[in-house]
Amino acid sequence: MAKRNFPIILSKKTVAKSKLFTVEALDLRFSNGVERTYERMKPSGRTAVMMVPVTKEGDLLLVREYAAGTESYELGFPKGLVDCGERPIDAANRELKEEIGLGADKLTPLKDVVLAPSYFSSKMTLFIAEDLYSEQLEGDEPEPLEVIRWPLSQAEELLTHLDFSEARSITALLLALRTLKPQPM
Repeated sequence: MAKRNFPIILSKKTVAKSKLFTVEALDLRFSNGVERTYERMKPSGRTAVMMVPVTKEGDLLLVREYAAGTESYELGFPKGLVDCGERPIDAANRELKEEIGLGADKLTPLKDVVLAPSYFSSKMTLFIAEDLYSEQLEGDEPEPLEVIRWPLSQAEELLTHLDFSEARSITALLLALRTLKPQPM
């Protein structure tokens, strides 16, 4: 594969702003001379984490949380933003305590993922959380999250569950299953 030169950024300007998002327009010139304007969410510099908690009994722990984007309650894994100066592994443990009232003695990183790289730069680190213990921290959710236990042995069925549709949760589950699968001797 031939190495490509990155487009030259001719200008950047804010075209829309809300409390949560800033939309930026980038005027670009590609190596072949073609110029285009791309819009993207302005990078915030913050990353996020998502954890696949697995109990010693062999259950996955999920949360049912209201999602304004779909205007419904969605089933997914605990997740949240990494605070300034915080390591992703520490944020993962904090978010577990805030969202499901459990910490993890063992957090295994799975992969860093990007949701929609064409217009969104935020990265999320996916973890498996094991060796869980009880510890509750106050979170920022407007209502208590419903914690759902799902047998790991029935994880394939979770993939077809109507409320389990977030791409990051599906990715985390598939990577976790590959990691948790017993290795042949």
